[in-house]
Amino acid sequence: MQKFIITGGNRLSGEIELQGSKNSTLPIMAAAILAKDKCVLESCPNLADVYSAARILNSLGCKCSLVGNRAEIDSSEAEGSKIPESLMREMRSSIMFMGAILGRTGDCIFSVPGGCELGPRPIDMHLAALSKMGAEISSCGGEISCHMPKGKAHGARISLSFPSVGATENIILCAVLAEGETVINNAAREPEICDMCRFLRSCGAKIKGDGESRIVVEGVEKLHGCEYRIMPDRIAGATYLAMTAAAGGAMILKNACVAEMEPFISVLEQTGCFICAAENRIYLRRGGRLKAVRDRIRTMPHPGFPTDAQAILMAALATADGTSVFEENIFDCRYRHTDALIKMGADIQVMGKAAVIRGVNRLHGADVEATDLRGGAAMAVAAVGAEGTTRISCISHIDRGYEKFENMITSLGGRIIRE
Repeated sequence: MQKFIITGGNRLSGEIELQGSKNSTLPIMAAAILAKDKCVLESCPNLADVYSAARILNSLGCKCSLVGNRAEIDSSEAEGSKIPESLMREMRSSIMFMGAILGRTGDCIFSVPGGCELGPRPIDMHLAALSKMGAEISSCGGEISCHMPKGKAHGARISLSFPSVGATENIILCAVLAEGETVINNAAREPEICDMCRFLRSCGAKIKGDGESRIVVEGVEKLHGCEYRIMPDRIAGATYLAMTAAAGGAMILKNACVAEMEPFISVLEQTGCFICAAENRIYLRRGGRLKAVRDRIRTMPHPGFPTDAQAILMAALATADGTSVFEENIFDCRYRHTDALIKMGADIQVMGKAAVIRGVNRLHGADVEATDLRGGAAMAVAAVGAEGTTRISCISHIDRGYEKFENMITSLGGRIIRE
């Protein structure tokens, strides 16, 4: 089992270029099934989850190849409708293939997905929405079967009880080739959904309102292939900014999605870091000790503070002057990283949805285990700013979301090796 060995204490300095977004790439790869043509994706990150998505596509009959940061997906001969259970277990976001396969074939068979253990992510909302669009749904032995009796979906008016990213994506993917108009009320507004919609429009889909709470999809007869560039990864960007804030120093983040990162940047600025953002670059400098964030940091659907950045910012605030409070409103089990930070010397108290972080003067190295993707990244953020050496095991979690993670840290002057 591989480990990251990080020796802290170095101030960071330099420039890095942001990878393409994992959370955009995966639904866009699923969406490529609908084109029945060749799609080329540029700025596609080399990640474990992306390779898992490619295996799912190939199992369905697509020809999917990944070379460098370019993915080529030819779905012209894809006829499969069943996702093997072994592939579903590899990542939780595999559920978004359901809407795309239904939209393509009118049938889909799958099992409950795997991935990070962040608490329950019920798919009832997905299934209820697809049922409104004409799907007949049954389950047996842990396997779920969806069938469109008329061969394809029909439009519907769907009001989500919560702005779920996955449910919004699945509805859109099923609706683009459906008969009639589909209206989604209380839709998720995350930038990655907008990126998927831009891709689908490039393939000929008719979608309006993405980025707002009401999305309208007018079904079309067919889609065509296209070439498309994936948006930058705002959570990876937040990670490297938080890491520089934790360790001290200055960095420039290139190929940044500035507007989409604003909910994170606006909170990070409250720590006393100097941040200047222009066009697609973000400059951050930390001089003295970080300050605690005065207002409670509440994770919320976009445009609120992203749940994926909660652990990352918490790691930086562990050595801030004063007390910061987080409130996690998206996932039940998103504080699993706190035990590792406490082992490194952090003063954190978790009470239900709230976590209280009282800043300490310094953290120290320790042997810790990544609990999930962002929790593992948070441990690396803390380790770069800590005294001594930290060994992080189970780094396969981190590899799911960060391309060339150790190379990025090394290029900023951090000391990290993979063993």
